Amino acid sequence: MITDRKKIVLAYSGGLDTSVILKWLIDEGYEVIAYIADVGQEDDFTEAREKALGIGASKVYIEDLKEEFVTGYIFPAIKSNAVYESRYLLGTALARPLIAKRQIEIADLENAGYVSHGATGKGNDQVRFELTYYALNPKIKVFAPWKNKEFLERFKGRTDLLNYAEKNGIPVKATLKKPYSEDDNLMHISHEAGILEDPKFKAGSDIISRINLPQNAPDRETHISIQFKDGVPVKVVNTDDQTVITRPLELFQYLNQLGAENGIGLLDMVENRYVGIKSRGVYETPGAEILLKAHMDIEGIAMDREVMRLRNMLSPVFAEIVYNGFWFSPEMEFLMAAMNKSQELIDGVVYLTLYKGNVMIDGRESHSSLYDQDLSSMDIEGGFNQQDSEGFIKINAIRLMAHHAITVSREKN
Repeated sequence: MITDRKKIVLAYSGGLDTSVILKWLIDEGYEVIAYIADVGQEDDFTEAREKALGIGASKVYIEDLKEEFVTGYIFPAIKSNAVYESRYLLGTALARPLIAKRQIEIADLENAGYVSHGATGKGNDQVRFELTYYALNPKIKVFAPWKNKEFLERFKGRTDLLNYAEKNGIPVKATLKKPYSEDDNLMHISHEAGILEDPKFKAGSDIISRINLPQNAPDRETHISIQFKDGVPVKVVNTDDQTVITRPLELFQYLNQLGAENGIGLLDMVENRYVGIKSRGVYETPGAEILLKAHMDIEGIAMDREVMRLRNMLSPVFAEIVYNGFWFSPEMEFLMAAMNKSQELIDGVVYLTLYKGNVMIDGRESHSSLYDQDLSSMDIEGGFNQQDSEGFIKINAIRLMAHHAITVSREKN
């Protein structure tokens, strides 16, 4: 079958930018199929479908990707302790390859030769979307309006978009009054741009929307336990009310709920975009922060020291690869295999207290524990001959003594 080169699948959110792009592409002669990915954002998908059809989309796909997002992207990132620049838990970066993967699949189903997105030419998302497109279908044609000369000449900014929408009868909720942008999904909500481009501007309760601010969180503790199997969370128990959750999506949503109530997961940082620009982002990531801290703790008791040392070298690399958009790449395949191997014995339960923005570890237990209470005890021998430490220390001191001798010799000369 010959691919229709004028058919295009647009990643559509229902917001101002993609609604304008949808109409503009139609005016440019494309048959536009609107694709809406449900990754846990709080949107009215029925309204978005009707809006896309009203603007002129030939078809609308609404894909529920939440379960796959949790099991195929969030949990592997937690298993890898993936944190970008030691702080960011990658909520947006993890969702993009999943969204783009399904977009390519729909393009194949529809015999569409083109895909499109609404990401800006200054940001990270354009890279994440387009690298995924090309990795999964090297023959696909990508139409990115915010890198198109004619589009950029027509739309200088938000005012032009709003005027175009009004002229073409496109209903939009956006106004010039909202002074920042957001990206919402199951893992987090991010706030950036606009007034937040001033790095000293404080993001207060008028911006923070998913979690309680820690100082406003309830003045009571929440006690939970999280069970891991092969580094993956398989059960959460609220030991206060005996709630038990085992299904992956519901488990993550429940941790989001508990974390939000207790003011957990707020991050304000200036980060380095892959395109070379520094940007300021404010993130709310309640459930993932709880999981990450619990996972790191169970590794302490169940992971071999040298495996941990090597894995810890790779975790920042894993995070950087995700952030930069290379989820579907040979290096990610290699790293994923290494991470999965490191997690084969990461089993056990971590007990935690959640309170006013804090995730406090109360204890842990594991059938795969490498911890020997007798061996580590300061009260009993436990099979460890303390006299052996004398030779251990002397062997490790050999190079230090050699370095000292050279230093003294140079000073004398």
